[in-house]
Amino acid sequence: MHAITISEPGGPDSLVWAEVPDPVPAEGEVLIEVAAAGVNRADVLQRQGFYEPPAGASPYPGLECAGRIAALGAGVTGWQVGDEVCALLAGGGYAELVAVPAGQLLPVPRGHDAVTAAALPEVACTVWSNVFMIAHLRPGETLLVHGGGSGIGTMAVQLAKAVGARVAVTAGSVEKLEYCRELGADVLVNYREQDFVKEVRAATGGAGADVILDIVGAAYLAQNVKALAVNGRIAVIGLQGGAKGELNLGALLAKRGAITATSLRGRPPGEKAAIVAAVREHVWPLVEADRVRPIVDRTLPVQQAGEAHRVMESSAHVGKLLLTT
Repeated sequence: MHAITISEPGGPDSLVWAEVPDPVPAEGEVLIEVAAAGVNRADVLQRQGFYEPPAGASPYPGLECAGRIAALGAGVTGWQVGDEVCALLAGGGYAELVAVPAGQLLPVPRGHDAVTAAALPEVACTVWSNVFMIAHLRPGETLLVHGGGSGIGTMAVQLAKAVGARVAVTAGSVEKLEYCRELGADVLVNYREQDFVKEVRAATGGAGADVILDIVGAAYLAQNVKALAVNGRIAVIGLQGGAKGELNLGALLAKRGAITATSLRGRPPGEKAAIVAAVREHVWPLVEADRVRPIVDRTLPVQQAGEAHRVMESSAHVGKLLLTT
């Protein structure tokens, strides 16, 4: 098969479409003939040499894909060759074939094709596990989403609105904020021009956000605590603003707040399977009812993965970037 390989850590030009050995599905795995793969910030970090794949994972980038099952490993039940699926991966999505544990498969949602479905697994699993399974966002509460125009952000806005929450978003342009409004966001904050702490507290009558989904990390740590409501929860899922920050524990104690920090890629297959099962139960009906939809900015041939990474690094996109084989 062919896959996008990383010739050496570096810029987008280090992504090379090359012939590599075909993967063989192990016991409990299926082999997917890839139609499309989603592009994620983690792929950029891997290309730069900052994010090694977990032990035993494919060395090629790509944390989600969609396509058709080409073969079944021993012991796999509930799936058949020819089924159209999308999958959460530990790596290997930028390829013609990828092997994945069967517990990380989802059927392509009714009404969607096997290209668009590639935009769903990573964002749906990340948002559902952090905002709902860990932070327990409830109807009537306020969710603050940093990076509202991202793939994660656009999914978080839609899911929170679908369960009856109020949503505030930060983004760096009028265009991205307007798109978030169209998806249902109630409070729009341009972080380049406005103080999100003041804006969120003003919009909530001084209460603050009950849950904050944060892709920034250290640079927003102190402000997030200030923006947090009493009994609020901060879910850190990214470190775009750094990994080390100073935390005023007294301020967090006064809020009776909690901070969690999780990643998805390195979790054991059993934990991933539990998240995928929850997404299939709770999110897939919303997708099939068109209450939640994949937001795709653009689709490029997989051989142009470098260009997709340039777009990702520029933050000029809204929603997901996809690569087709």
